[in-house]
Amino acid sequence: MRLTWLIAAVMAGFAGPAFADEATGTTKAAHEALLNYLPFQDQVDFQNATRGQIATLEAEQITAPDGTVIYDMAQFDFLKGEAPHTANPSLWRQSKLNAIHGLFEVVKGGIYQVRGFDLAVMTFIRGDKGWIVIDPLTASETAAAGVKLLREKVEDLPVTAVIFTHSHVDHFGGVKGIVTEKEIAERKIPVIAPVGFFEEAVSENLIAGNTMSRRASYMYGNLLEKGPTGSLGSGLGPTTAAGTVTIVEPTVTVSETPTEMAVDGIDMVFLNTPGAEAPAEFMFYIPKFRTMMQAEEINHTMHNLYTLRGAKVRNGDKFAKYINDTINRFGGEVEISIGSHNWPTWGNVAVNEFWKGQRDTYRYLHDETLRLANKGETMVEIAEQVQLPDGLAKSFANRGYYGTANHNAKAQYQLYFGWFSGNPSQLHELPPVEQGKKFVEYAGGADAIIAKAKTDYEAGNYRWVATALNHVVFADPDNKDARELLAKALTQMGYQAESGPWRNFYLSGAKELRDGVVRAATPDAASPDIVRALPLEIYLDYLAVRLNHPKAAGNDIYLNFILPDVQQEFTLSVTNGVMNYTIGRQDQQADATVTLNRSLLDDINLRQANLADAISAGQVTIDGNQQKVADFVSLLDTFDFWFNIVTP
Repeated sequence: MRLTWLIAAVMAGFAGPAFADEATGTTKAAHEALLNYLPFQDQVDFQNATRGQIATLEAEQITAPDGTVIYDMAQFDFLKGEAPHTANPSLWRQSKLNAIHGLFEVVKGGIYQVRGFDLAVMTFIRGDKGWIVIDPLTASETAAAGVKLLREKVEDLPVTAVIFTHSHVDHFGGVKGIVTEKEIAERKIPVIAPVGFFEEAVSENLIAGNTMSRRASYMYGNLLEKGPTGSLGSGLGPTTAAGTVTIVEPTVTVSETPTEMAVDGIDMVFLNTPGAEAPAEFMFYIPKFRTMMQAEEINHTMHNLYTLRGAKVRNGDKFAKYINDTINRFGGEVEISIGSHNWPTWGNVAVNEFWKGQRDTYRYLHDETLRLANKGETMVEIAEQVQLPDGLAKSFANRGYYGTANHNAKAQYQLYFGWFSGNPSQLHELPPVEQGKKFVEYAGGADAIIAKAKTDYEAGNYRWVATALNHVVFADPDNKDARELLAKALTQMGYQAESGPWRNFYLSGAKELRDGVVRAATPDAASPDIVRALPLEIYLDYLAVRLNHPKAAGNDIYLNFILPDVQQEFTLSVTNGVMNYTIGRQDQQADATVTLNRSLLDDINLRQANLADAISAGQVTIDGNQQKVADFVSLLDTFDFWFNIVTP
């Protein structure tokens, strides 16, 4: 069971051989055009990204007690000098900025950050009695290393509060590296989060987690070597840490805008911002320091309105309105803006310019997509047309290092109109294999297509080469010439990509075409903390998805379950090939009643225990028809993580 997209992606850690392909003339020309378009002479971001640097880890590695490398800052040491021809110069610049690592002073004696120890940023505020910690990274090991450096270089104080800005794992997973549940209880440490945080954090992507995680291994470049012909990072940050994911339940939740609160003597004004970048999220202003914690609603990149790993579409209208509200409330007095990723911005004029650019970027993407859609343009047609005006596009903060104007425009179309363009020819299309076979047949065979694709490749028409050869590969996955030429086209598209995820997708696809699916050392993504925190309802929803529905059709099963250690009970039924359940009830006519502790159920889900062994050991009792229980278990499907992506 893989519970989150990120945990599975972060831990792959496989470094395959670098791509041997040289950049073509077409790719070099695309890079040259971008160098001439963007203001690369502007060094303000580099000044801000290094401002206030105090120290970093001498070893440049964070390790587990057994010596396993959790995070290696040195993996990005290649990001020096000008961009090579195999890398988009704008993405190269962004990656250099994201790779700057260490402990930084943001406000003298007041606010500090650890950056470059993980995908995200961890922030510390000096309260009256200790450190207020904001967004403690993905893994307990990286968070512990960050707080240790802070205590060594600034002041050795206890943690007096924890703030989770939102429900993505890279902003809470390291919490037990900075404070324990026992400390939270004994010292009454407030753990502050937006309303809905805990439910979203423990359930995110569970239902569709296997596919999201597999796609995330592409998105974050975890199967690629870090280097000039491989992954340059994620665009949003460097890369993800491969450590222990933990969670604690909030003690204080914020649901209203504004919510004023003193946290360890520091006054804060919280703005609840759900449904934009995350289902549960807030930003907050610190009047004492005239500083805005922008969370992940504002970044030094265009964010995703749709994430390529797969997730529910996000709403650019909400992004824009939340940022506009922030400008109206605090734009007149703010002096510093800090976030959950990237580096701070200093100065009232600069902050307002930054905020307005981000606001207008999302407003433009949302509104222009709807304008064109209302003129009858389809999703793909719109995505080709939507380009930010120069006033936005020439600002590095609005560039598509993570999201892109192209796939974000598609996302806004999908948000309102769904997958169907309205063209009936696209209403019931053939699946990829059948479509590929007919395409190859109509085009006169694979050899004819490959010959024409070679000509298009030489002409730099890589997108069409990829489209045509994808049909050939799905029609005949063993066609080595088609696979190799498709890989070459994807590689050039990766070299040109300004988006970190786009580059990683293209290059991962090319690698898989050449080497096949390489089963890297990807661990089970089920963090014990997350599994044990799952509400019963989410457990049962996941079981319902795992049911093999065609196989279950005609096999009626009625079971009661009792979980004595948590005093919970439920009944479930399998009828018409689907599973339904009711919590807090027992069915007197059930085929059997199963009694086991919730803790044992957790162990089974974590693969630390086996159901059959637990029954033999008397840890599970079954009253009634045991065969029905066995039948139910046999109907639960398992998911192979390493399914094919670029081939059938």
